[in-house]
Amino acid sequence: MQQLQRSGMDWDNSATPEAPSAPETLAQTGLTLGFLSDLILRLLYTRGGMVGLDISRLVCLPFKIVEEALTFLKNEKCLEVLGGDLIGRISYRFNLTELGRRRAQEALAQCAYVGPAPVPLEDYVEQVYRQAVTAIDISPESLRAAFAHLVVSEELFNAIGPAIVSGKSVFIYGPPGNGKTTIAQAIGAFMNASGGEIFVPYAFLAENSIITVFDQAVHELAEEKTGTRLEDNEATIRRLLNAGTVDARWVKIKRPVIITGGELNLSMLDLKYSPESNYYQAPMHVKANGGVFLIDDFGRQLCSPKELLNRWIVPLENRIDYLSLASGQKFQVPFEQLTMFSTNLDPKDLVDDAFLRRMRHKLEITAPQRDIYERIFNSYAKRLGMNLCPEAIDYMYEHYYNRGRCPRASDCRDLLETVQSICRFRRIPIQLTRDLIAEAASSFIREFK
Repeated sequence: MQQLQRSGMDWDNSATPEAPSAPETLAQTGLTLGFLSDLILRLLYTRGGMVGLDISRLVCLPFKIVEEALTFLKNEKCLEVLGGDLIGRISYRFNLTELGRRRAQEALAQCAYVGPAPVPLEDYVEQVYRQAVTAIDISPESLRAAFAHLVVSEELFNAIGPAIVSGKSVFIYGPPGNGKTTIAQAIGAFMNASGGEIFVPYAFLAENSIITVFDQAVHELAEEKTGTRLEDNEATIRRLLNAGTVDARWVKIKRPVIITGGELNLSMLDLKYSPESNYYQAPMHVKANGGVFLIDDFGRQLCSPKELLNRWIVPLENRIDYLSLASGQKFQVPFEQLTMFSTNLDPKDLVDDAFLRRMRHKLEITAPQRDIYERIFNSYAKRLGMNLCPEAIDYMYEHYYNRGRCPRASDCRDLLETVQSICRFRRIPIQLTRDLIAEAASSFIREFK
């Protein structure tokens, strides 16, 4: 098995990674003529007869490469071809013959994948390293701008910056309700603003198996620049006929921020195999490459912290992971994301020294001091269009925080939104008073015996 090596290679770690170039020959796609032909057979079988333009667009390859497979299938008596209009062979219509339908059924029995052609594993590995999180240009000023909407102590802010720069693992701990998940999301937003977009493939090919990567549920498409519009047929034709364009098998996305919590189990960290279709879906941490992978509520998963630790030892140490196919074959993929573990449980009860040693950065997020609490409270009040009311904060400290309840940053949001709901229900102007905060607190803060 080939070893992934970063050091010594000339990776272009620019802040905005270069887009993969479209292949100009079949060899440059990393696919065989037989593989591409089977993909086209499955496409025509499931969608019916199609013109060359649509076939090229759906498999995301230039037409001159697709045409090579179409010619091969025609010579094999698998296709019948109808003439098109004046724009040439790209407008010809291709239908399966009876032999072609049988061949397509055989191809579907082997693998039911129908979609954009996969990229080779080697190309995926190279692109991941080109757009690693460690390539992001970061300064205190740029990070502060990304955190401007949050109230963060200077001590915590100065700890977050080096954690992002390193691209290593981060262990965040502290009582609930003080912004651990919010900070992780702010880091992801900063990466999007300062790190530029990245490229992920629809799928890649490893050991002759297809592994899908792009996932609309977790990947956010990069916004097009102002003034662009959807591509029309004429522009599409020019792109599919000309060389030197971006490889359409890759999708430009914002750096991903993938959050998983108590639902996480060990099977979710392995390839998801469908025996009916005979291809795979990449696990979540692979989809997070180039971004943030947050394991929230660490210690409350369906598997034990020790089991998770054993699964993460190699990726955290070597920044690579080993994935296994149904056949038993293994291959390596990069583990290139900012991995964050967040918990409100006592770390001593969760993990041992071996785990903590691999956590390069440890951030404790404690209950806010009163000055920080007041800043959060007033900031959220302004956001809701409320007047500032120091007496409301005084009430909370007199009746709750000075009597044993630990203040939480999230209390500000929860209490003020409750006040807002009270005002709306009574059809009175949205306002903040000592009496209203008292009423909201009596409803929100309950001691259950």
